[in-house]
Amino acid sequence: MAQAIKKQALGRGLSALLKDPENNIQSIDDKNADKVIGNIIELDLAAIEINPFQPRSNFNEEALQELATSIRELGVIQPITVRKTDFNKYQLISGERRLRASKIAGLATIPAYIRIANDNESLTMALVENIQRHDLDPIEIALSYQRLIDEIQLTQEQMSDRVGKKRSTIANYLRLLKLDPIIQTGIRDGFISMGHGRAIINIDDHDAQTDIYHKIISQNLSVRETEELVRNYHESQKPKTAKSKATGFSVDIDDKKAIAGYFGAKVDVKVAANGKGKITIPFHSEEDFNRIVKLIQGS
Repeated sequence: MAQAIKKQALGRGLSALLKDPENNIQSIDDKNADKVIGNIIELDLAAIEINPFQPRSNFNEEALQELATSIRELGVIQPITVRKTDFNKYQLISGERRLRASKIAGLATIPAYIRIANDNESLTMALVENIQRHDLDPIEIALSYQRLIDEIQLTQEQMSDRVGKKRSTIANYLRLLKLDPIIQTGIRDGFISMGHGRAIINIDDHDAQTDIYHKIISQNLSVRETEELVRNYHESQKPKTAKSKATGFSVDIDDKKAIAGYFGAKVDVKVAANGKGKITIPFHSEEDFNRIVKLIQGS
């Protein structure tokens, strides 16, 4: 929690810096630009305009209300990204749902990453350095990876080269962002580990995810116990196979004797519950086999 307060205070401090007319940062070459790049900054919602070229125009109102409720309780988990267009004026690059829901939630500010002119390589360096820090939680690392994908268009292979991590490691971090926001917050606050999160992510349904999350907290479950809980969940979701009803069909002892008498051998007759079965006819020599074949052929 102290870490979150520290970050929030830092965001407000940088926000004040950006509102100072003497620090009208427009380019990477401007004074204090290095303090802005790669950091989360609290921006006034009123200073942010929607990108007019945003292709998405329809937003599900019910989903926005749900996100707004989540934001009231937990805050904005993933900052939006904006482009600085003028002094204390910004244009949204990504995160319109979060922006709209924050307005519904009645927030005055929102955490944001700010892009400025010619900062591409500097931002990449800042994010890579950030990922390599030791005091970051798994969600912060995942968000940094996601920014490298969204804003710098790096592939996972390129990120692997830049940060010195295996692609599988990067993929595991990115998958955490599919968790319900409540669980992401739980990882950030240290209530559960990344291992717990990796187990829960194998469940698509967010309600089921949060149910398991609450069990982990209340029962102090280990990662292994969580994995078992997830396996049990998947087993419970499998469609129940209808048991075959007995057909009532059975082979009478006299019928078996009749078949055995016809072939001159001790035959074995087996019938399954669904009525299917098989007849096994033994033979003791090639001559005996040929005899049985002739009987079957009726010759």
